[in-house]
Amino acid sequence: MFVLKSYAKLFNMHSFSPSILFLIISFALTAGWIAAKPKNILYSEKKLSSIEKKYGKQVSDRLVNWKKFVSQNQDKTEKEKLELTNDFFNNQLQWIPDQKLWKKKDFWATPIETLVKSAGDCEDFTIIKYFTLISLGIPIERLKLTYVKALKYNQAHMVLTYSETKRAVPLVLDNINKKILPASKRKDLKPVYSFNGEGMWIQKQKKLGKRVGSSSRIRLWTELTDRMQKELL
Repeated sequence: MFVLKSYAKLFNMHSFSPSILFLIISFALTAGWIAAKPKNILYSEKKLSSIEKKYGKQVSDRLVNWKKFVSQNQDKTEKEKLELTNDFFNNQLQWIPDQKLWKKKDFWATPIETLVKSAGDCEDFTIIKYFTLISLGIPIERLKLTYVKALKYNQAHMVLTYSETKRAVPLVLDNINKKILPASKRKDLKPVYSFNGEGMWIQKQKKLGKRVGSSSRIRLWTELTDRMQKELL
């Protein structure tokens, strides 16, 4: 119950009781960020130019390298794409909490914002992996941004999960344990719920749980996707 209340606070939805929170939480369709574009278009040239002018070439090169990564790995197997993407971001991004990085209690960064800082928290690691794998051609329905309780740290945590089929045990991409493992072997994580651009599910330990509808009432997700759309202009 305390987890539900903490997420209600996170999403600024205090007026809803925990019993109906899952019935109204889901996410606006955001697949169009990449699906409607050629897969190598992750940002506009105008955006890249403005970042180089503001932050310098070292920072803009991170975006260029990201685009190269996506372009060069289109023909890999899905397993290879998962491993390469997980390693790519776990190795180059530093974990820094929102309060220190953004001077905000909760902030979900776009992939570009994360690369500019070269840092982020667990949500930012998960978000950039999610959108990168979509741009690599992984079907959205196989990917879920999954909130869990990290038992070792006794706190909420986010990971990315991949399921080849609805009945398959999800694989976990994480910035804490950097080895991709089946969810059944991550005894240190207690799943709460998962979501993607198509909806939200109450999460079970070993498989996808019950879908609980769709909505666009999530403030942090809506703000994130709005900023991502502007990055393509």
